[in-house]
Amino acid sequence: MAEIFLDPFHCRDGAPGTDGSTLNATQSLTARTGNLFHRYANPGRFLRMGAKLQPWLTWPALVLSMAGIAWGLFFSPADWQQGDSVRIMYVHVPTAWLASSGYMGLAVCSLLSLVWRHPLADLAAVEIGPVGAAITAVCLATGSLWGKPMWGTWWVWDARLTSVLVLFFLYLGHIALIRAFDEPQRGYRAAAILGLAGAIDLPIIKFSVQWWNTLHQPDSITVTGAPTMSTSMLWPLGLTTLGFTLGFGAIVLARLRAAVMESRIRTILAANRGRQSTAQSAPSADSATA
Repeated sequence: MAEIFLDPFHCRDGAPGTDGSTLNATQSLTARTGNLFHRYANPGRFLRMGAKLQPWLTWPALVLSMAGIAWGLFFSPADWQQGDSVRIMYVHVPTAWLASSGYMGLAVCSLLSLVWRHPLADLAAVEIGPVGAAITAVCLATGSLWGKPMWGTWWVWDARLTSVLVLFFLYLGHIALIRAFDEPQRGYRAAAILGLAGAIDLPIIKFSVQWWNTLHQPDSITVTGAPTMSTSMLWPLGLTTLGFTLGFGAIVLARLRAAVMESRIRTILAANRGRQSTAQSAPSADSATA
């Protein structure tokens, strides 16, 4: 049986190249890219892929996270200056990484929605938002717990802390915008614009410790330089970061699969109600004619 696109998995009006007009080189490239993305918008195909991928995200996430946290809490050494309070790092650093990378994923989904009208991108952004907001809240909470013994206060209006707090509000704003409109597509579009515009906060978070004089320590792990921490701390931190990242993906994927199935069920029920209404109105029309 041929698969069909069910709402909201339909090619919306305005998708590049769908009007049959002649496209220039840039438009043609955009159209081909959009067609590639739309291959994975079919709900049946996505659900099959998601079902296969889900256990490969979930179980490694659990194993790596538990192993990394246990290693970090019980077997890694205490810091010579910070003592045992440094162990908060094994939760704080992965959540800080996911707060930013999760929003980057949300911004990419927003771009796919605005440029290529990808129907799955809207739902993906919807499901990333609450998970990202929760992760960012954990990041802020653990940072506050870590800051108290180090800085002597729970909170300072430091550039890094403030920019992460702004990121948390961006997540909340994205969630609120989606629910602010009676028409879902208007909410998706408004939230996508905010999601894309809010990405400007990501480089501010990244480079805040370099651009301003802050209490927050510089990054211990960079792409261009060697890590400034001991390998006995680096390994458990790497495990927890990888585990948390896979867990983030597993949660978002599970939520997205549930949203797709819910959308399919609603569409099928709406179609059945429409057919029943048509069938009931047909005898009435015949009797009126007679």
